[in-house]
Amino acid sequence: MATRLAYTLLALMACCHCAAQLTIEECYAKARDNYPEVKQYGLIAKTEAYNISNAAKGYLPQLALSAQATYQSDVTKLPFDEGLLAPLGIDIPTLGKDQYKVTLDMSQAIWDGGGIKARKKAIRAGAEAERRQADVSLYSLRARVNQLFFGILLIEAQIEQSQLLQGELQRNCNRVKAYIDGGVANAADLDALSVELLRARQDEAQLIHSRRAYAAMLSQLTGITLADSTRLERPEATPTEATAAINRPELALYDAQIGSLKAEDAGITATIMPRLSLFASGGYGRPGLDMLEDKARLFGIAGLRLQWNIGSLYTRRDSRRRVEADMERVENSRNTFIFNTQMEATGQREAISRLESQLEYDDEIIRLRRNVRLASEAKMAGGTISGTDLARDIDAEQQAIKDKLLHETELLKAIYDLKYVTNN
Repeated sequence: MATRLAYTLLALMACCHCAAQLTIEECYAKARDNYPEVKQYGLIAKTEAYNISNAAKGYLPQLALSAQATYQSDVTKLPFDEGLLAPLGIDIPTLGKDQYKVTLDMSQAIWDGGGIKARKKAIRAGAEAERRQADVSLYSLRARVNQLFFGILLIEAQIEQSQLLQGELQRNCNRVKAYIDGGVANAADLDALSVELLRARQDEAQLIHSRRAYAAMLSQLTGITLADSTRLERPEATPTEATAAINRPELALYDAQIGSLKAEDAGITATIMPRLSLFASGGYGRPGLDMLEDKARLFGIAGLRLQWNIGSLYTRRDSRRRVEADMERVENSRNTFIFNTQMEATGQREAISRLESQLEYDDEIIRLRRNVRLASEAKMAGGTISGTDLARDIDAEQQAIKDKLLHETELLKAIYDLKYVTNN
């Protein structure tokens, strides 16, 4: 018998343990993983790798194959009289008017003025800004999770309170039935309490449907199936936990945007630097390098080339001023965001303070309402008040309890909203 009882207790404990419990932190993580925006990180990383790989190929030899066939109206001729030179056995060659050539040109950068390095830096900075933008988009999911999570908590508390109210009304209905049998009360008193009991059951049914609607939205957001048996774990938090400085991902986004602009500025500097490279060209054509020989020949040429495009100097000043203006714009956006966020945080702290003040009176209001209800029950037993009066006092006590539940949940949500505002 003892063994069977032990197994029964263990089974009950296992069932309790298996009851689904979901924390708000788990909802944050699941919502982030389930949101389509999270795929952006992988796409950004791939794009960054491809672009850097392409930029690095600037150090590889650059090859170009070209072919050309022309017909000229005239060709170069030597200024000698062929009639005078012929008796001497001197033959002056004449180039054909149809010419052709096929060439393969190769260029190898030795120093590109830091252009490739600047492009790589700009690519990395741009990818970092895109990642920070994705962080901002995903962080905004926390506000939606807060709305749904605490909405469900409030509804569950109201359902539990409704069930307690129904038990209280049912208990009083049973008492009034006894009072009717004893001639102390009448049927109208029972009807008044029965109406309130039906209203409580109606409210519970509406609350259950509301919870299912909220749970369906939270399920869609997080990818977690929330059954009717799934219970959300009520978080514990104090207002002092959410009073730290602002640490929102938007600030990292502004830093990344500044970094991207700095990389762009480095690229502007690289455009005014000279380029040094090796080059070689080989081909086959008629004529070759010897323009006086009208025969198809192989030919080649190699050398060192220095290029300096000083035209970039004309636009460098305005380009850098544009970048500086963009940096100022980003800094202004950062300051505006901090200002608005601080104002929002101040509003949340005031809401927390207001709710704390209301909670200080809730317990005393409930205590007094309970005393009134108990006195009404005693009067009902004595036949000095009606069932309507008793139902009113029961409802007043339950409303006071509902107000406390609402204030507690609102306070908890206000604390987590403040945590969202400051990312603490």
